[in-house]
Amino acid sequence: MRKTKVIKAVFYTVFIFFILYVILVYFLVSACLVPSFMDRLNAFEDITRKCYAEQVQTTDIKDNRSKLLADTSAWLETVNRNKISVQTTDGYTLIAAEFAAESDSSKWVLLLHGYTGWKEEMYQFAYWYNEQGYHVLVPDLRCQGESEGDFIGMGWTDHYDCELWIGYILSNTPDAQIVLHGQSMGAAAALIMTGAEKPSDHIVAVVSDSAYTDAYSMFGDKITEWFGLPAFPFVDSACLMLRARGGYNLRDASALRAVEKSTVPTLFIHGAEDKMIDVEMSHSLYEAASCEKGLLIVEGAGHGQTQEKNPEVYYGTIEDFLAEYVR
Repeated sequence: MRKTKVIKAVFYTVFIFFILYVILVYFLVSACLVPSFMDRLNAFEDITRKCYAEQVQTTDIKDNRSKLLADTSAWLETVNRNKISVQTTDGYTLIAAEFAAESDSSKWVLLLHGYTGWKEEMYQFAYWYNEQGYHVLVPDLRCQGESEGDFIGMGWTDHYDCELWIGYILSNTPDAQIVLHGQSMGAAAALIMTGAEKPSDHIVAVVSDSAYTDAYSMFGDKITEWFGLPAFPFVDSACLMLRARGGYNLRDASALRAVEKSTVPTLFIHGAEDKMIDVEMSHSLYEAASCEKGLLIVEGAGHGQTQEKNPEVYYGTIEDFLAEYVR
């Protein structure tokens, strides 16, 4: 009798622990990948504060950023901008801004923002590309900005969604030469696109700014940094939860595996002082890439600050790299 009671007590204890663990994993996935849930937790504000605290705050970066934003604002007052949308296969509406080149051109750039970002963050890059004669398409990635969605895609669902934007570009310019330029998570999405089974022949080059090697590693790092929890076993549990709830696996979102198969010329850029995504990740991506490639490491720049630390070197390097592949 006593043995039966002990077995029941152990069973109920294990069961309660299991339920609490599942609830915790559910919370972690939602707190990191569901913007509506993040809003209720004020997570966006917390992430923004953490990001700002980890950035390099030197006078030259602040001055260059102010000038870049002022120039971009002046450009936005004169350029024609259209809001366009596409529908995903799972029923979500995605929104993008389109900036047409002033003259006929087959050159297009698809600009992809980072984690918890929005398209307006990429307008400074849109300004530069438009000045170089490119048509520019700047989407809000799934579940961010004005785009609908269930979970932030960490580059994986985004690389499928971006095929819809490629289709839009080709419907307007059948002979388009398309450059993918992404920052952080957007860079990972661009790289994953190049490693797809049949990447579009119209993608002629990639600019990967501050990319991570894989979402699995990033999720583990952030669980530890933000919540003080060990990566194991929580990341693997989150993968199972996300596969059931969001339909994808964090392990699939690997830019590193993608570049090993890529044949698309790629320029890797990273700030040497990046505290969010270690610069070694871009070194690893560069070393693993099987395509024609280039590497720019900007000293004194934090995450996504390379264009602000040294805009002349940043844009000059991109211009020289793309000149080899875009005509």
